[in-house]
Amino acid sequence: MSRKPTKGYFVRGQFVALGSELDLELKRELKGSDDMSKTDLKKYSDRLQQLGESLLDLRADLMKRLDLSEKLVDAINEAKKITNFEGRRRQMQYIGKLMRGVSEATLAEVEAALDEQNKGSAKGTLSLHLAEQWRDRLIADDEALTHWLQLDASADVQQLRALIRQARKDALATQAQERPGEAVRHGKAYREIFQTVKAALNQDGTEGTNTPKDPDDDEEHT
Repeated sequence: MSRKPTKGYFVRGQFVALGSELDLELKRELKGSDDMSKTDLKKYSDRLQQLGESLLDLRADLMKRLDLSEKLVDAINEAKKITNFEGRRRQMQYIGKLMRGVSEATLAEVEAALDEQNKGSAKGTLSLHLAEQWRDRLIADDEALTHWLQLDASADVQQLRALIRQARKDALATQAQERPGEAVRHGKAYREIFQTVKAALNQDGTEGTNTPKDPDDDEEHT
């Protein structure tokens, strides 16, 4: 007795049997989001909404790289102008709806642009903290200047020493006039040391990785 032929079809030269895993997979692809569960649809919708909201804070240079429709860009710019809570909420819902028409490739580019911006912000914050640490260290410790010059050989030593001396004088004068509960006020020299150190760190492109080790650090931990 002859065997009954398997029903199916050919896709790109490959036979696909009806009911097979490949058949089901191809059908899922054709159906697209219609085959997603309600939970998956909600997660996907929330993701698009969040990406749309994040685009409001994306830098202009990063925004220009993205392949976004003119309608979506206009909606984002309009949302930035809205101050009314309800009006902004409705506009964000509209942006979320427009985001559904964005391709997965472009969505990936959006996420990459946001990641690039966030990393840049984190790097800038680290640089500021490092500059603050060096400023306080230079004012508090004479030996800190020696360590700093190893990091910034082109520093104007005389000017930096003058600023440090002035910052110390200002600190003593402030302490004498200080009242309980008042915020500490710093003089011009204090701020100029910070700007000098920050500029050197940014120009050097270092985030503290090349900072010479202070021998006093070992003593503090022994």
